[in-house]
Amino acid sequence: MTSPMYERAVALIDAANAEDPRMDTDASGKQVPRELLYGQRMAAMIGRYAPEADDAQKLAVRAQHIQRWKTPRDSYPMTRDGYLQWRTGLYKFHAETAGRLVREAGYDDATVERVQQAVGKRGLKVNPDTQLLEDVTDLVFIEHYMLEFAGQKPDYSEEKWLDIVRKTWKKMSERAHAYALSGQIKLPEPLVPLITKAVTGA
Repeated sequence: MTSPMYERAVALIDAANAEDPRMDTDASGKQVPRELLYGQRMAAMIGRYAPEADDAQKLAVRAQHIQRWKTPRDSYPMTRDGYLQWRTGLYKFHAETAGRLVREAGYDDATVERVQQAVGKRGLKVNPDTQLLEDVTDLVFIEHYMLEFAGQKPDYSEEKWLDIVRKTWKKMSERAHAYALSGQIKLPEPLVPLITKAVTGA
């Protein structure tokens, strides 16, 4: 049973993401604002992976990419340092935006702080909220976005892809590893041999 306060927070987050001018296609073939669909996929995944999650964890997961289009990659130098600056700027923007909306919905300072810590990617491996968000992010990436990403990078070598998969895997918890390999997420079929090789060395 969800509370009216939680429903208000979800509505505020979804309304913010519904402003995304970019569109993606959902499972039914319908065009949906990209970050709205991403938030819905994140919410669905945490419901499957961690149904025991509390409001702060579920709201952080839903707000992970809130209004991401407002900070485009090309607003920073197209260098490695520029990329890192962009990521840092995004984390700060997402955390501030998510915190403001969760507070507007009526949550207390402690809940707002938990949401901001997780969305800001603070304390990975030591903050359980941040680790849960990272697990859900990576599971959603594997199930919904890895194949699309691969299609955008046809010049990447197998070694480059193995490195990407291994780095993703390293950020996940043991629970998420077990979940990903248990058949409970849909692996991108063309990439299954590569994923298997990356995580098992086989």
